[in-house]
Amino acid sequence: MNTMTDKMETYAIGSSPLTYDLIERILRDGTRLVLSDEAVAQITHCREFLDRKTDDTTAPIYGVTTGFGSLCNKHISPEDLTTLQENLVKSHSCSVGTPVAPEVVKLMLLLKAHALSMGFSGVQVETVQRILDFYNNDILPVVYDRGSLGASGDLAPLANLFLPLIGEGEVMFQGKRRSGQEVLNIFGWNPIRLKSKEGLALLNGTQFMSANGIKALIDGWHLVNCFDLFGAMSLEAFDGRIEPFWDCIQQVRPHPGQIETGRVFRELLKGSEIIKREKEHVQDPYSFRCIPQVHGAVKDAMNHVTDVLHIEINSVTDNPTVFPDEDMVVSGGNFHGEPIALVFDYMGVALHELGNISERRVAQLILGLRGLPEFLVAKPGLNSGFMIPQYAAASMVSQNKMYAWPASCDSIVSSNGQEDLVSMGANSATKLHKIIDNLKRIAAIELMNAAQGLDFRRPLKSSPYIETVMENYRKEVPFVEDDVVMQDYIQRTMDFLDRFDIVIEKPED
Repeated sequence: MNTMTDKMETYAIGSSPLTYDLIERILRDGTRLVLSDEAVAQITHCREFLDRKTDDTTAPIYGVTTGFGSLCNKHISPEDLTTLQENLVKSHSCSVGTPVAPEVVKLMLLLKAHALSMGFSGVQVETVQRILDFYNNDILPVVYDRGSLGASGDLAPLANLFLPLIGEGEVMFQGKRRSGQEVLNIFGWNPIRLKSKEGLALLNGTQFMSANGIKALIDGWHLVNCFDLFGAMSLEAFDGRIEPFWDCIQQVRPHPGQIETGRVFRELLKGSEIIKREKEHVQDPYSFRCIPQVHGAVKDAMNHVTDVLHIEINSVTDNPTVFPDEDMVVSGGNFHGEPIALVFDYMGVALHELGNISERRVAQLILGLRGLPEFLVAKPGLNSGFMIPQYAAASMVSQNKMYAWPASCDSIVSSNGQEDLVSMGANSATKLHKIIDNLKRIAAIELMNAAQGLDFRRPLKSSPYIETVMENYRKEVPFVEDDVVMQDYIQRTMDFLDRFDIVIEKPED
């Protein structure tokens, strides 16, 4: 990942496609969101067309002059259109469980504003502006993590997200949980009076799934870098061989991620005394020798997920879709979460493998092989040393195997049979955070073990890059002479990972 140092103070919604790294930068910099002139023009053009359409036609338009789901044949009179939309938001506010993380709520607001700005949803400019007002003022609606089928988009969580726009629901603001009406009063805002189709435009869409996926991508790519670095440190601690990372090996099986992983490890280990010394062993176990193949396959999977999610977050996923220039309002299925449900499950399987191979490297380091003491302590027996951190890693790897089971394999019929195949993409998305939470701890355990093993190789030194990492890490977590409370050291290591940026630059051509 490229580092970006210039702080971005404002970003104009609708001015460019969104990418996960642009979104990461927006979140990191505390960037203020505004509507671009182009977005305002597109939103206005579509809304004016829809107003004319509802005034000039008596034919039913799904979600505009009809009920929703299996109630699509129920006609709604013109004087009840606003009530219809507000009732929709209230009745669909059924997300339950644990409150969603603030970063994910902010992402939901950002992604929905971006989708509506494309001018195919029929909303008012003031509705999109109020979404940005919430984002810019850190007014974060209370949304829960369960309740979406990923079918007609993320109906339940998006309903909870947008209740405060009409003065309902709850928000977190300035550290307090407040009613939606209270926060509107604080800012002197009137509730948004939803016009025809607006409630449906707010609730239909894949922004809950996508927001969770973007957060998982940001965290997941960071972990990919972590496991490359800690894998290289483990290789040094195990006195492993460099040949499996040579470029000639990768070029005869040229998967992009494999080639990249070989390059990264050669960069990480450049200048190491340990890696270039003569070895007694001719071959390493798979958990070391096959790092380019395994880590590389994870990168290829992550790149595929990134590409699919980039398409998704720059798409119109509510229904019906309004085409003002073609004089059409078309009911379709762009809200269905299948494209991202499948890749989120793929991502979960791929990320799980990083923990799987990491735990195996940890296990190899504590076996008492290649001159290392058993359990990585000088007095095994009296001390258990690093025996039990491997247990903890193994437990989390096993749990991640459970979480990696694809949620998208399931479907339950809803809306009285109208929505008869659902994606379960919200479950695919939210369980990614559980996998990632375990991976952070597995990564911390590998770093602890690798650092301990490297210190047993002294006075030999690793590469300058790894030695710098070791120097910084040892300021936080010391070498273990005798048994300590390991949980404390694991937590200190996780805190270190949260603060430490891993940047492996590509060499100049």
